[in-house]
Amino acid sequence: MNSIVESIRFCQVKQIFAPWSPHLFPDEFPGESPQDCKNDDNAEKLGCTGNPDQYGNHRSVRIVSLKHHWWWMMNTIWDGLTEMKGFNGHIMFIEEDHYVLPNAYRNIQILVNLKEKKCPYCIAVNAAPLDVTSRGEGSRKLYAEKVGNVGYTFNRTVWERIHAQAKQFCLFDDYNWDITMWSRVYPTFGSALYTLRGPRSSAIHFGRCGLHEGYNQSGPSGCRDSNIEFGFVERADMVPNINHRWRVHKYSIKGYSSGFEGWGGWGDKRDRHLCLCFSSMYEKPLSL
Repeated sequence: MNSIVESIRFCQVKQIFAPWSPHLFPDEFPGESPQDCKNDDNAEKLGCTGNPDQYGNHRSVRIVSLKHHWWWMMNTIWDGLTEMKGFNGHIMFIEEDHYVLPNAYRNIQILVNLKEKKCPYCIAVNAAPLDVTSRGEGSRKLYAEKVGNVGYTFNRTVWERIHAQAKQFCLFDDYNWDITMWSRVYPTFGSALYTLRGPRSSAIHFGRCGLHEGYNQSGPSGCRDSNIEFGFVERADMVPNINHRWRVHKYSIKGYSSGFEGWGGWGDKRDRHLCLCFSSMYEKPLSL
């Protein structure tokens, strides 16, 4: 992974590393300490360390590290990097199993410019549909829908609104950062909950392994969607393919019920405290 990043020559690159990672602290928090409770252990009876979630289960390092990493990354990029000081524009976020097509950058620029005019209720733009298995409708329309995880792009104003809900994010008992956002953070935005995208993906999610799907032991190719042909790019994906004259089709958004309290996995006070520490790395501390 490092050699791939170091080989990039077409743009400026800055690689950052999460200092509080379980990979760096495998035998102590935020990794797994020998005295940590596991699964549904009774902490009082066994004398182990940990706080169970609402379902009686203790933290799983593999699971909680994703939410930690996302929140650390967001705080660091927006508020910690010298290069970002005074930058109020949009940032696009992509992951290691997102295949970015040649027109992605220009399409995102076009969508950003159209968002204010055509979609005032949109807080972001996306390079791909919410449904990661879809390449888009292929129509002559723009689409407003729930913010997806592939190529989501927003500006500092939106980040500041997200960061203002740091306690909601860090104290909600759900190990998924995106579900936490949708059930506790985005609802504070009122009706401005949408993202704008084109009818054809500019980035493709090709990964099949991970937190929910598990890992294929047959090698790297077993974790790749067989329908993706790397190196082959259709002509329509070589150049910007979004027209400013297209109208916007608005999909309805299904939220979580008012009584939804999360899927758990995030009950340990140490995880909540570390999350709050990430929230205040560059400003005054937040407390539990």
